[in-house]
Amino acid sequence: MADDAEEDLNGGEDEAPVDVAAAPNNAADPQPFVDGLIPVDIRERFEVYSYRNAAAILTHAHQEEFHEILAMLRELSIPARMIRKPGGNESEIPKLISSALRPRGWRETTIQADLAVQLISRVPTAGGKAKATERRVERFTRERFLDGHKVDYVKGRVAFDLEWNSKDQTFDRDLYAFSAFSQCGVIDAAVILTRSASLNPLFRAMGQALKKDGTEDPKRTISQKYGASTTWMGKLLYRLNAGRNGGCPVLAVGIGPECIELEE
Repeated sequence: MADDAEEDLNGGEDEAPVDVAAAPNNAADPQPFVDGLIPVDIRERFEVYSYRNAAAILTHAHQEEFHEILAMLRELSIPARMIRKPGGNESEIPKLISSALRPRGWRETTIQADLAVQLISRVPTAGGKAKATERRVERFTRERFLDGHKVDYVKGRVAFDLEWNSKDQTFDRDLYAFSAFSQCGVIDAAVILTRSASLNPLFRAMGQALKKDGTEDPKRTISQKYGASTTWMGKLLYRLNAGRNGGCPVLAVGIGPECIELEE
């Protein structure tokens, strides 16, 4: 959830990275089906895509947790000054999410697990009849088979994370953690919130980024701050299309321009 990618690390804003998807592929759930499950007012402010029936699972099996996420999304309003300010380890924007979800019982959660292994074989019976065998079982434990995979918000059997402006490789960490939680039967679905590509024209219109002292930075624009190699929907869809979420159902939500509170 950190906001630590202060610029496009792979080049300028006009660069066209190959690891970007413009839209979901056939690994995603049919968009008309998803649109029928997501409230209209949410779809007017966010782009929403579902993989492995995440929208259906959240809507029907985890209504309380999903309604709390929807309530947070409805309340989300990001002042333009927050976008212009430098980020650091955790900017004000992730704190908006925490202020909405932490009081509702969403907790940072880390998973650790040992793996119990059994090798079952048949071996010849000592002194027995020809071709007679007996069952042999060998057991051992791989300690800390899963160790340290963290999700910023977990409640019940639902996980949630925000990636506003981190390095895009952070998505790999998030999706791997979702997959680990899912494989262990801890969660049934996950939601990940990031920037929509539709914010890019707004960023270009906002001009220069700000320095820590509040003055404009003549060397960096907002578009450069939120570069192509940071976390945004195109980078996330590329990974979801490739199946990097494993067997975990994931709902991908992109923050649109309607969520930005422009200065007068």
